[in-house]
Amino acid sequence: MTDASPRPSTGRFSGKPLSEYTTLRLGGPARELVEAASSEEAVEALREAEGPTLVLAGGSNVVIGDEGFDGTVVLLRGGGIEAEGGLVRVEAGQVWDAFVAWTVAEGRSGVECLSGIPGSVGATPIQNVGAYGQEVAHTIAAVKVWDRESDEIRDWTPAECDFAYRHSVFKHNDRYLVMSVDFRLEPGGLSQPIAYAELAKRLGVEVGDRVPLADARDAVIELRRGKGMVLNADDHDTWSAGSFFTNPIIDAHDYHELAERAGGEPPHWPSGEGKVKVSAAWLIGAAGFEKGHRKGNVSLSTKHTLALTNRGGATTAELLALATEVADKIEADFGIRLHPEPVMVH
Repeated sequence: MTDASPRPSTGRFSGKPLSEYTTLRLGGPARELVEAASSEEAVEALREAEGPTLVLAGGSNVVIGDEGFDGTVVLLRGGGIEAEGGLVRVEAGQVWDAFVAWTVAEGRSGVECLSGIPGSVGATPIQNVGAYGQEVAHTIAAVKVWDRESDEIRDWTPAECDFAYRHSVFKHNDRYLVMSVDFRLEPGGLSQPIAYAELAKRLGVEVGDRVPLADARDAVIELRRGKGMVLNADDHDTWSAGSFFTNPIIDAHDYHELAERAGGEPPHWPSGEGKVKVSAAWLIGAAGFEKGHRKGNVSLSTKHTLALTNRGGATTAELLALATEVADKIEADFGIRLHPEPVMVH
């Protein structure tokens, strides 16, 4: 067993601002705050809780309102990595990037292009986290889940998880707690075939080539750092929830209409039969928003328009107002509504 996460003592608090536990550094107080040093402790805390509950780990993909949360917030801590044959079981509280670093060091490919992403392992199947041509759904073999309605704990198959683009059955559904995740990773020192043109260019290879795992990880982290997507307390561009909007998926006919309105072909990718995924970042720029576009104490990142950032002293209300401004302008200009990627708690 390898443990790359801290294990604080379990405790109960009240009135502490949740801004201390989110990468946006936003969020009002919780009625009750419980620290759980393992998934099993988290299950017990949720069983005992009265009223609404919320589970937080890395706090990197959540937007919490200024009024806070009138219920019990369980802070899931503690991690662990256990390998057996081709399967690797990882505890939900494990820091995600520490796990990715472990896979690279151990010569196991499949998640190397997900390097540098903040948060915990337990959050990755919920969001079906993806970047640079990889998604966790590509390598997940099973997810250990507690069902609070039936009080049952069992391993779910990928089909049961109903993975889709940045989505799963767990998202926006507090019935389930992810306790651990099993990954099926390929042994060997080379990456999976590089699927993303920007990453291939950075590596100096062709799309479809394989490279040493460490090279893929280093290149991804460089790209993410250049976009303000690697956490750094001194860089307000990283005071964000990562990409705030998902890339919209539209009908091919609607895409052709968009191209006509835009006077050219926006960046896009095939997304199933008759569907096209369009770059949200491109839409934001095409609607006239520039990097660093600011309103009060919030702004688009100065490095990447897809991230909404806290410049210090911000409120969640300010952030949501900026998000609405951006989404409204894109809908008015192009007839496409952008939808938030983070979980909203307000």
